[in-house]
Amino acid sequence: MGKFMKEFKEFAMKGNVMDMAVGVVIGGAFGKIVSSLVSDIIMPLIGAITGGLNFTEWKWVIREAVMEGETVVKPELCLTWGNFLQVVFDFIIIAFSIFMVIKGINSLKRKEEEKPAEPAASAGPTQEELLAEIRDLLKNK
Repeated sequence: MGKFMKEFKEFAMKGNVMDMAVGVVIGGAFGKIVSSLVSDIIMPLIGAITGGLNFTEWKWVIREAVMEGETVVKPELCLTWGNFLQVVFDFIIIAFSIFMVIKGINSLKRKEEEKPAEPAASAGPTQEELLAEIRDLLKNK
């Protein structure tokens, strides 16, 4: 059992796994932000433009609810395709947002790659070259 735990610890502590975990957490938070943007800002604007349409209320009723007075005996059975449309719209916006972020990152990477390499600082003469120069100076005296 100890070897298994050691292998698992090595696997979990590798950089790629940790990076992926951070990415999943940030991605989840990013998804919530974009979902809020869609449902709280974009969809109400679309509703205002289209005369108050709310996509999440669109549904196809397969069977009406059976009621006895105020009590629901059998609930309504329906396909809520408007909610599905809302989720697809969320996905498209999230995918587009992630595409734009990755495109920006790739653009920055390309700019760094295109920068000309700074000329290497000229290295001074080697020890052998200095000794040869001193030798030649002493010969000429």
